[in-house]
Amino acid sequence: MADFTGSGWSVYIMVVTAISLAFCLWITVVLSKKPPAGERVGTTGHTWDETLEEMNNPLPRWWIYLFYLTIVFAVVYLVLYPGFGANKGSFGWTQVSQYEAEVAKANAAVEPLFAKYLKQDIAEVAADPQARAMGERMYLTYCVQCHGSDARGSKGFPNLSDTDWLHGGDGATLVKTISEGRMGVMPPMAAAVGTASDVENVANFVLSLSGSAHDAVKAELGKPKFVACAACHGAEGKGNPALGAPNLTDKVWLYGGSLATVVESINKGRSNQMPAFKDLLAPGKIQVLAAYVWSLSNAPKAASAPK
Repeated sequence: MADFTGSGWSVYIMVVTAISLAFCLWITVVLSKKPPAGERVGTTGHTWDETLEEMNNPLPRWWIYLFYLTIVFAVVYLVLYPGFGANKGSFGWTQVSQYEAEVAKANAAVEPLFAKYLKQDIAEVAADPQARAMGERMYLTYCVQCHGSDARGSKGFPNLSDTDWLHGGDGATLVKTISEGRMGVMPPMAAAVGTASDVENVANFVLSLSGSAHDAVKAELGKPKFVACAACHGAEGKGNPALGAPNLTDKVWLYGGSLATVVESINKGRSNQMPAFKDLLAPGKIQVLAAYVWSLSNAPKAASAPK
């Protein structure tokens, strides 16, 4: 989109807009002219039933005045609001500022409702039926596109309904993940591992860590080469939540656990990103959403009766 934000495009839009308004004014003036007194009005050239002709009379005056009013309105609008190239308009109005103002107004209205949840830990919030219901609605609005309506994810998108977490599944970590987002990157490791045969051997060794189907001989040959992966996944392949490196000893796979998929991951690496929501959701809403996500893989305790 950078090609459409240069100053040249602003000038282009200004020229096109000015020409369009000038043309509208010109054609309105032309169509409003009356023929000289005593001169017969011409026809459009259309004739029906031998003598029925369509006369080329000027437009009604009230119609002409509406055209003039429209042109004046357009000029005033372009002076007050953005639309004439890069001109921001004398009001300084923008869609972003209006959106931010409306979000701030909405947040201020619901802030008292969510404020109490900020004082509670995630387990307490998750035990509140009202909070869970609100969290579910937010999940269906902001999270369902990637993680699915059942929260089981899909290829490249984590399952939120199990207990396997790349960065951790405690309340504080979930709040941080939703607020700041996550960037997951595994670099291509083929060059570090060695030849194509070495890559296949390492892939078999990785599969052996979780008891998945593999070639035992190739897995044994790949074990020494796994040292290139141990910096992130650990010597035992159990992963590192601090880095977001997955545990390779379970059978939970983000992209699939076949030999071909693991070979592809080693050769090409993987890259994935979860967007940050701190600019979209207020802290109280994030707390409630995090509590709902936490409840998907944990059994919230029943809320105690009010005293």
